[in-house]
Amino acid sequence: MKHLIVLITLISFPFNGKSQANVFAYSDTSNKPRSIGVTSVSGGLWTGSMVGLWRVWYKDVPKSKFHTFNDSKNWLQMDKAGHFYTANKIALLTGNAFRWSGMNVKTAALLGTGISLGYQTTLEFLDAYSAEWGFSWSDVAANTLGSGFYLGQELLWQEQRFLLKFSAHPTEFAALRPSVLGSSFAERLLKDYNEQTYWLSFNPAQFIHNSKFPAWLCLSFGYSAHAKIVGDQDFYTDIVGKNYIAQREFLLSLDIDFSRLPVKRPWLKTVLRQLNYVKIPFPALLLRNGQLTALPVYF
Repeated sequence: MKHLIVLITLISFPFNGKSQANVFAYSDTSNKPRSIGVTSVSGGLWTGSMVGLWRVWYKDVPKSKFHTFNDSKNWLQMDKAGHFYTANKIALLTGNAFRWSGMNVKTAALLGTGISLGYQTTLEFLDAYSAEWGFSWSDVAANTLGSGFYLGQELLWQEQRFLLKFSAHPTEFAALRPSVLGSSFAERLLKDYNEQTYWLSFNPAQFIHNSKFPAWLCLSFGYSAHAKIVGDQDFYTDIVGKNYIAQREFLLSLDIDFSRLPVKRPWLKTVLRQLNYVKIPFPALLLRNGQLTALPVYF
């Protein structure tokens, strides 16, 4: 929920090109103006997004003393997948920004990871003083793993070979509990985990010598939920007596790594890179409750 709001806010962070021949190109040496700019933008986005979240999300909810909340078994762990994804992307965005300013790969990656963890932990403290939620150690674990997933790849390969992506599609389940799962398009996108799918995409050619597999084509594994109406319950009965049983969904599909498309124009490369946050529609195989289904298109 909140983590998607955060990512939408930060996704405009403009410094995520690796090989641009213009202002987006990484500096080979320390660039003081860029360093000042990155630090200022990072601090401004951190502060501004927290103020915005407080006003939109926390301002009117009942307050309490600091307390913890164990939600590790809620929502079939879809919210943890969201934390993992968002922490990873924040680390990636900030790490690339500091590389752009002239930092070396290791220092930039460590700083990006630290900022991601600090930012997400700030959100947990806001939850800790809200009566409806609480400080969640499972959220912290998901945040740490997501940031570490970025850091490990940077230290090992100096690039992200495994891409985390997001997709969403409308379902009928939000109408059953609109106050919880959302009553508008924007609310459903953020609150209805049945609509969300989180993906792990990678290109096999990166691990196979002399592979003929196109560098931009990926295999993609997805995870989602079906008929998850109540966070801590797998069964739900609607007002007419129809029963719903929550189930996990696993998917296999194809995907595109837009950063590896053979595009020469620097501005177009920069634009295309932004599409790597989402999984584009493709045919998919879906496994649910032991049943395998071929879908002509899935998003």
